[in-house]
Amino acid sequence: MIRMLIRAAVFLASAAIGILVASALLDDVRIKVSGFFAVVVIYSVLQLVITPFVMKMAARHASAFLGGSGLVATFIALLVAVAWGDALSISGIGTWIAATVVVWLTTALATLLLPFLLAKAGVKAAAARSDAT
Repeated sequence: MIRMLIRAAVFLASAAIGILVASALLDDVRIKVSGFFAVVVIYSVLQLVITPFVMKMAARHASAFLGGSGLVATFIALLVAVAWGDALSISGIGTWIAATVVVWLTTALATLLLPFLLAKAGVKAAAARSDAT
């Protein structure tokens, strides 16, 4: 149960980082602070639901596109997050493509790196506690 909660927290954090990086790098990606958490949750839930479906469809009908299924799922999740309300906006076809790639890549890297950073922080905290006793 704790592992599942940690995975969920890492996934939410990586989605937040991905959206923030896209917003920082791309002028036509705007996020409102008031709706940021909702956008991250919507994006994350959609990613979790859409990714297996997109991968299954790609494997069944177009196996050559299996590697791009994460990008397709990211695009769909961003599309729904933008349509959900006015907290996230992405303008222009080029920006949509760039935002999809940036969010997908940043989220993937953050999902890989965050557990290591959390483990490192946990080891430091444990060492500090043992030094204090």
